[in-house]
Amino acid sequence: MLTIGYIGNGKSTNRYHLPFSLNRADLKVKTIYARNPDKGEWKKVPDVQYTDNIESLMNDKEIQLIVICTPVESHYDYAKMALDHGKNVLVEKPFTLTKEEAMSIFQYAKEKNLVVQCYQNRRYDSDFLTTQKIIESGKLGDLLEVEMHYDYYRPEIPNSTSHFSKYNSYLYGHGVHTIDQVLSYFGKPDTIRYDVRQLLGSGRMNDYFDLDFYYPSLKVSIKSSFFRLKERPSFVVYGKKGVFIKQTKDRQEEHLKLYYLPKGHADFGIDLPEHYGILTYLDDKGEYHEEKVVSEKGDYARVYDDIYQSIVFGKEKVIKDEETIICMEILEKGIEECN
Repeated sequence: MLTIGYIGNGKSTNRYHLPFSLNRADLKVKTIYARNPDKGEWKKVPDVQYTDNIESLMNDKEIQLIVICTPVESHYDYAKMALDHGKNVLVEKPFTLTKEEAMSIFQYAKEKNLVVQCYQNRRYDSDFLTTQKIIESGKLGDLLEVEMHYDYYRPEIPNSTSHFSKYNSYLYGHGVHTIDQVLSYFGKPDTIRYDVRQLLGSGRMNDYFDLDFYYPSLKVSIKSSFFRLKERPSFVVYGKKGVFIKQTKDRQEEHLKLYYLPKGHADFGIDLPEHYGILTYLDDKGEYHEEKVVSEKGDYARVYDDIYQSIVFGKEKVIKDEETIICMEILEKGIEECN
């Protein structure tokens, strides 16, 4: 049993963590710290302690893992505090403010012989897992180009934000998802082309990005905007022999927003046939094929499975330190294009 304490009691903790950590038999959520634990925005979880005393959380000998779900500006300080108290740490993305902070906290964890890791749950998105399955099937032939889109139509967000913030930008908040997916599957690119903008003008919030990752014989593009009334396909993969198009995103977030939670719902996050991607290819005989591809099952709880294995059994972390460090470097360099 791995016993967990949370720092933060907002949307991150209640929507993107607790539904998954509470759905694993080998995990126990004991305590949630918040400055105002009685705030009624989220219902309290039965049998979980709520406290506004950070020291009671840190000094609890039963708690082995601290999960940090606060604004990014506080991530480094809370992570260091947890390590100082002998706790392993899982930190929401983006991991820290800077690459230097990330390198520092990873080094400190090594000195303490503790595990610290970024919560990159989007590695376990259904659309991303399905795309990997198609690539590895070989039906597309040699890969040439991959397009990854993470679009929204939420114009009220940039319209209501009158100033630029480096760390609360669209790139830091959402680009981190797809950047990590690229690094985790394709590795570090040879070069990157950055196009990071404020569509509403200079001095406004970053609301658009388009990054191209170049490998020896492959180009991977990630693009996102707050102003897409009709979303572009989540994934488009081109090979020498075919193409795979997955129009819709993973549905876990959709279900979470409806409070349709994984516990007790076997169909949580599962794609219906209308969500399946389309694979079109020529086989070795030159014959044309077009078929729907049943989606893989996404499961954000797999991040908890991974860190459980690292803490309890000493297994190598799935989300590698160097991947998080490179991701932070890319975020920092990309946001420099804005002002």
